[in-house]
Amino acid sequence: MRISRALIIVACFGLAACSGDTRLRDLRSFTGGPDEFGILPGKELQQPKDYTSLPAPTPGGANLTDQYPLQDAVAALGGKPSRLVPSGVPSTEVALVNHVSRNGVTPSIRADLAAEDEKFRKSQSRFTKIRLIRIDRYEQAYRKQRLDAYAEADRWRAAGANVPSAPPSNR
Repeated sequence: MRISRALIIVACFGLAACSGDTRLRDLRSFTGGPDEFGILPGKELQQPKDYTSLPAPTPGGANLTDQYPLQDAVAALGGKPSRLVPSGVPSTEVALVNHVSRNGVTPSIRADLAAEDEKFRKSQSRFTKIRLIRIDRYEQAYRKQRLDAYAEADRWRAAGANVPSAPPSNR
């Protein structure tokens, strides 16, 4: 009787060890609560020198006490925080944007690509529809499209191209 219980416990641990850890690829939060790292406290309130020179309120707009961590970091390092604010297409890239968008621009391209990717991954997961065994569907679906960086670097070096160094391989 003790041997069968021990075998059951060992089998349970063995099955638990087989589960893949895909949490690093799935960064969504399923708790429904606020993201405690996304909350920034406001700047300190300051009394203006002259109340008549205050800007008009803009409902839903920026506030004088709003935090802008990226702009603050750029300013602290001596950069221009105004360069982080998107102000349309830079003049140096107008020709590129015009050439790329010559056939039109699909406004819902991100949602369309996400739906196509989901459809592709579902079509590639033949026998993993059952949720008893947790399988990394992303790895499984894109296995054939994986690029071996070291083989590709060797191929380009053999062709005479100047290829930067890569970390040592495990092969």
